[in-house]
Amino acid sequence: MEHKGVTIWFTGLSGAGKTTISREVEARLRAQGYKVEVLDGDVVRTHLTKGLGYSKEDRDENIRRIGFVAHLLTRNGVIVIVSAISPYRAIRDEIRAKIGNFVEVYVNAPLEVCEARDVKGLYKKARAGEIKMFTGIDDPYEPPLNPEIECRTDIETLEESVEKVLRGLEKLGYISLPVVS
Repeated sequence: MEHKGVTIWFTGLSGAGKTTISREVEARLRAQGYKVEVLDGDVVRTHLTKGLGYSKEDRDENIRRIGFVAHLLTRNGVIVIVSAISPYRAIRDEIRAKIGNFVEVYVNAPLEVCEARDVKGLYKKARAGEIKMFTGIDDPYEPPLNPEIECRTDIETLEESVEKVLRGLEKLGYISLPVVS
């Protein structure tokens, strides 16, 4: 299937639901025949950006590298799904400007909800001082000012969030959804 490439950039706190939503969006797009690639922040850190730390400079470099790969794929007609905390607004805006076909999805859940989910135990370690510069605890998260799509995972179901993303992509002209009869 030929279609326009786009980067769908999921940003939000750890535990907000970025990976969960992005995996379901990926599955739905693949089922419709779209060319899709996923760049998950956790996976990218073990391969593409191995050795980078968590200073602001290293986080920015991590996002630049993800953005570089996303740009290459996007310009070649691939729908790229990026799931990365990407805490700093300026670097997200820089990547947006480079890629062009860019849809920012703010996966919004309050810090206390993300901490309650804490599937990896990271918030607990950060609160105990075992992890330094943890986003949302002792390092800031700068929410998007004007994301194309916002998913409120504290009050929406997974299905509602996924539908919101797919409908948003359709409205922006990146995909065509099948007619439901």
